[in-house]
Amino acid sequence: MAVRIRLARFGCRNHPFYRVVVADSKTTRDGKQLEVLGFYNPVAGKDDEKRMRLKLERVKYWLSVGAKPSEPVERLLFRAGLGHRGASSDKFPIAALNGHILNQEQPTNADHNKNNGISPEAIFSIGLQV
Repeated sequence: MAVRIRLARFGCRNHPFYRVVVADSKTTRDGKQLEVLGFYNPVAGKDDEKRMRLKLERVKYWLSVGAKPSEPVERLLFRAGLGHRGASSDKFPIAALNGHILNQEQPTNADHNKNNGISPEAIFSIGLQV
């Protein structure tokens, strides 16, 4: 049985409220769960203590047993300070303070010219502007 740590949606329309649950990977999103590990309320204020609460000891237990967190739960765990970052988090680096996805650095013109095989000295001698 493959076990996942994921979000189960509760709340009304346009006012979501999520529970962080451990469930079999084959069950539906709001189906039967093995254990409730906490909650996440995206509508609450950023500094509000009612925004997110997790049972970190139980989360560590389920991760040690082999449960795999979903991508949103990975971001929540990283924000909670658990520091569990998988391959999906490496694709999208996340700021620890606010949880926003960080932008990748844009290549500079010199890096772009190196990729094209044109050195900056050649561009300067020709008189082209970059």
